[in-house]
Amino acid sequence: MSVRTRDWLKFGTLVAIAFVFGLAFASTLSLPNRSGATESIAAAQAAAPRLPPPALKSTADLGDAFVAVAEHVKPAVVFIRSQHVERAQDQRLPPGFEDFFPNLRRRPQVEQGSGSGFIVSGDGYILTNNHVVAGADKVTVKLYDKREFTAKVVGTDPNTDVAVIKIDTRGLPTVQFGNSDSTRVGEWALAIGNPLGEAFAFTVTAGIVSAKGRLLAGLQQTRYAIQDFIQTDAAINPGNSGGPLVNIRGQVIGINSAIASETGFYAGYGFAIPINLARTVMDQLVKTGHVERAVMGIGIVDADENDAAAVGLKQITGVVVKSFTDDNSPAKKAGIQLGDVIVTLDGESIDNTPQLQQKVAFKKPGDAVQITVLRQGGERKALTVRLARAPSEADTDVASAGAKPKGEASTKEEMLGISVQPLTQDDAQNPRLKPVIDRGGGLVITDVAPDGPAYGRLRPADDQFGPDIIVAVNGTPTRTRAALREALRKVKPGDVVTLQVLSRTGDSSDGWLGQVVRIRAR
Repeated sequence: MSVRTRDWLKFGTLVAIAFVFGLAFASTLSLPNRSGATESIAAAQAAAPRLPPPALKSTADLGDAFVAVAEHVKPAVVFIRSQHVERAQDQRLPPGFEDFFPNLRRRPQVEQGSGSGFIVSGDGYILTNNHVVAGADKVTVKLYDKREFTAKVVGTDPNTDVAVIKIDTRGLPTVQFGNSDSTRVGEWALAIGNPLGEAFAFTVTAGIVSAKGRLLAGLQQTRYAIQDFIQTDAAINPGNSGGPLVNIRGQVIGINSAIASETGFYAGYGFAIPINLARTVMDQLVKTGHVERAVMGIGIVDADENDAAAVGLKQITGVVVKSFTDDNSPAKKAGIQLGDVIVTLDGESIDNTPQLQQKVAFKKPGDAVQITVLRQGGERKALTVRLARAPSEADTDVASAGAKPKGEASTKEEMLGISVQPLTQDDAQNPRLKPVIDRGGGLVITDVAPDGPAYGRLRPADDQFGPDIIVAVNGTPTRTRAALREALRKVKPGDVVTLQVLSRTGDSSDGWLGQVVRIRAR
């Protein structure tokens, strides 16, 4: 054996002996080793509560439930196509010059839109959004079985963005209504409709109910709008509007109405009108063609931390009275003050703005409600408010059967070739219009037809010196469209109509000058 080999054997023996003594020494110190630590973690895991492993059968059942809901609901969903023909306001040509300048001829412009809806009765009533059919001259409905019908607009309500249309047939499949009040955040939800047009008709998307009671300021289309949206992450795109949002039992819990997206396409947030609210509106539209609701005559917002502290609330709840609609506000007459926090109505707690809006809006004008308010320092007051009727179309130009004015009022306006809009108390916040409000208000001229008798005589809202405001017709004060209709009731084509008008000027003390304009009705 060589010397080098013996040296390596000695070195290996010493290393082995050192390793053995090291293990023995470590065992006397009870140092944790790798296997001991692993056993401790395993013991802790064993002692901890365990979540059940995913049940493959339940997952399969959920998939089957989605399939069942889709198959059950889709036959009751419809594709809606709306059409509006608007005459182009092109450059006017002298008679006889049209053939020389064909590109400048006035041609009708056809605007088309599409959306969704769902059948609520076997005889053809369909629920959808107001904005799907508002202002349409023609509404076409295509069923799941590919049949097509021309629909009649029964009525619309811009305040809730709900509309009812009807097709003339029977034996249709219908949806089943759920209870949106009892719907919980986190529940499964399916959206069914026609996103992005007919090419993607009857699409089904799934998600959950993400939130309830959402307010969307960008959709505040009217002064008396009621907003209480259900938020969902089920994919909703343009064209889904008016389609149903259903739960896992196939019951409709909302009407898909809007998306929150900078691009206009799905970005993770969709919003639906609660079906309980929509049904209340639908029932009135089917019965009378319009919605009559009550108001307290106040502007409200959700209470914040400072409001709660000011009135002694331990929890941040209730709604704050921010403004009154006018001096005749029912709430103001009852003794409610600005800054009051409304916490109950008829003994029921009020947590947020949509809740109070709904509780008041669908009571009857003239009903008395018991209101509890808290004031600065914690003073509690119980007050009785007798509700008033919310202004109708004739008063505020809010259409009950489409976005454009219908009926005799619009016909009378056409005699003069104008469109008008009543001034409201909200306009009093505009310094330019406040002097007119102080004089009693009037009708703002929003548009003047280029081929009408008022063209060049009256100035519309888009005129750099406009708008003119009509305060009387043939000596009769006209503060509302109903008053205008009455003043023009006996006017015939060819009659001369005398208008008392306020026009903007820098010469008068308040910036407005009264004048008389005479127009021959067409």
